Amino acid sequence: MAKANTNAQSVSPEVVAEAMKIARGTQQPGQTKEQTKLIAKGIEKGIAEYKKQQKAKARAADKARKQARRAKARDAEEAEEVVMEGAGPASSGRVAWALLVLSWAGFAAYLLLS
Repeated sequence: MAKANTNAQSVSPEVVAEAMKIARGTQQPGQTKEQTKLIAKGIEKGIAEYKKQQKAKARAADKARKQARRAKARDAEEAEEVVMEGAGPASSGRVAWALLVLSWAGFAAYLLLS
C-alpha cells in the first residue's frame, strides 16, 4: 500500500482532475462511481508513464547535445593545436634562413677584410 501512496503523491492535482474529467467523459451508462475512479486511476498512471518517457527523451537529447558540444570543442582544440604545431616549424625555418644569410655575410666580410 505504501507504493500506491508514493504514486498518488508523485501525480499532480491537475493530472488527477484531468484524469477524472476524461474518465467521466468516457463513462458508460450503468457504470458505478468505483469503476469510474478505477478508470481515472488508470488514466493517471498512463499520464505519469508518458511524462516519465518524455523526461527520459529530454535527458537523452540533452546528453547527446552535450556530447556534440564537447566533441566540437575537442575538434576546435585539436585544430588549434595543429595550427600551433604548424607555426613552430615555419618560424624555425625563418630563423634558419636568417642564420644562413648572416653566416654568408660574415664569410664575405672576412674575405674582404683579410
